[in-house]
Amino acid sequence: MKLEIQEERDMGADWGPVIVAVALFIVLSPGLLFQFPARIRVVEFGNMSTSGISILIHAIIYFCIFTILVIAIGIHVHFN
Repeated sequence: MKLEIQEERDMGADWGPVIVAVALFIVLSPGLLFQFPARIRVVEFGNMSTSGISILIHAIIYFCIFTILVIAIGIHVHFN
């Protein structure tokens, strides 16, 4: 256990998932850049309103992209 803690201190914290999560949260906020599905059309851009189904769809898209980037591709950012 001590060996694992020492290795983590040498490498520094992994900021990759944090950076990916913040960037995706900004980009995929429903109504900010786009909203899918919208109230009138399928996709609306910059309408600054949202619905419950839109929040659910954006959350599913967020989870899928986050999982692909962090787990499948393995984005890691270390600051020393």
